[in-house]
Amino acid sequence: MNLHRPNSNEALQSANRSRNVAPQSGICTRCIDGCRGNCDMFQATFRGRELLYPGPFGEITAGADKDYPVDYSHLNIMGYALGAAGIQPDPDHARFPAVNTETHYGFQNSVKMRVPFFTGALGSTEIARRNWEHFAVGAAISGINLVCGENVCGIDPELKLDKKGKIVESPDMRRRVEAYRRYHDGYGDILVQMNVEDTQFGVAEYVVEKLGVECVELKWGQGAKCIGGEIKVDSLERAQELKKRGYIVTPDPEDPAEIAAFKDGAIKQFERHSRLGFVDEEGFAAEVQRLRNLGAKRVTLKTGAYPMRELAMAIKWSSDAKIDLLTIDGAPGGTGMSPWRMMCEWGIPSIYLHSMAHELCSILAAKGTWVPDIAFAGGFSSEDHIFKAIALGAPYTKAVCMGRALMIPGMVGKNIARWLEGQDGGLPKTVSKYGSTKEEIFVCYEELKAKYGKDADKMPLGALGIYSGSEKLRVGLQQLMAGARKFRVDLIARDDLAALTEEAAKVTGIPYIMDAYREDAMAIINS
Repeated sequence: MNLHRPNSNEALQSANRSRNVAPQSGICTRCIDGCRGNCDMFQATFRGRELLYPGPFGEITAGADKDYPVDYSHLNIMGYALGAAGIQPDPDHARFPAVNTETHYGFQNSVKMRVPFFTGALGSTEIARRNWEHFAVGAAISGINLVCGENVCGIDPELKLDKKGKIVESPDMRRRVEAYRRYHDGYGDILVQMNVEDTQFGVAEYVVEKLGVECVELKWGQGAKCIGGEIKVDSLERAQELKKRGYIVTPDPEDPAEIAAFKDGAIKQFERHSRLGFVDEEGFAAEVQRLRNLGAKRVTLKTGAYPMRELAMAIKWSSDAKIDLLTIDGAPGGTGMSPWRMMCEWGIPSIYLHSMAHELCSILAAKGTWVPDIAFAGGFSSEDHIFKAIALGAPYTKAVCMGRALMIPGMVGKNIARWLEGQDGGLPKTVSKYGSTKEEIFVCYEELKAKYGKDADKMPLGALGIYSGSEKLRVGLQQLMAGARKFRVDLIARDDLAALTEEAAKVTGIPYIMDAYREDAMAIINS
């Protein structure tokens, strides 16, 4: 495994002075009195809790870099020369552009997507707020789900509440929903998440009754892995306002000592945290029914990298409540809003969690119990990841949820727009080698213009970035599926994978590569 240094990481902008480091602690093997830094402990000496989070907070995305004993790279996709599924098996018909990448999910009111992947939750973080138009329009024109994360209403500076503390109007939430709907053409859906505070504010009532949102997503923890979501604010008045709305705000913005520290410049920011959520079977079923009674056409659940007990609860209770989609998010993942050590060291890694999920779903199915549609999440970024995740969870997994892999094209596209305007020194060579106009730079521009006409000129360039990135994933997935001779997503199966190590085979239940198709091979040889 790669050396994982607990006290030195680019995400924290920290580094060891020594060339040699104690592997477990991450401390330099020779720690000198008088060292000028810059390991985590050195910085924490005077910046304290700031060293919990990647930085600069709210301006970056960050993904944990722990190297687990088994991950998705330990699976390989099988390709065949015999037969084809979902199409006539001959060279004139079975061409990779003929692969159908559409998928659908839902118990009754089914949702179609053009491709089997969608965005992770983009909620109250500054990076989501600042880039929302790019993300929302990009998701809509790509024909995928957009997940509007937790706490969006609760931190809206223009939020209006009634005397009971319920939402009357949230301009930021309205903006987010309308941005997605502007180009929505029947593929995908906007999902609005709810945590403890969102339930208290009446987010479901507001988005369903006033904004016409059809899907509400419940969330078990996960905003900051297992402790609830957080953001940082750099205004004392704003921190005090959020505390009055019921959020946990640290340091306490009403404590005279902390106020003085902020005015002195020692405290630069305050953290706003959500409260811990707790679940029980009866309460979960009642909440799902309450949301349906409000008018939600679909109710989904997202759960995090909890142990097998909580995973079983999520699968069984979702089955009983007829949840439309269950998203299972493994470690490490993360978009950089969680405590760094928690991102690296907490929870069940994706491939282990997803293998558990398949086992539990199969037990339910064997008993004749309905199994909810599943989406896997947790560190995916490429078309092979999508294929492997769907195959590993087949036939229950309908899609993959992606975080940073869909955020990055949105941010790059946005920045290209700024560079085209001459900001930050203009276009870098990495972009200018393709041209000096958006028409030259974005390979998908004319395609979108042909479909949307003059409206294409109004689209933010981050949206074009997401569409272009999605097209790369779609076509790459078509090629992998054609190689496996599977011409529809629902035909991808577990036997389209082989495990590269015996340990990976043990974890996943996927045959070791030296055993995959061995019986078939022996039958041919001995015939």
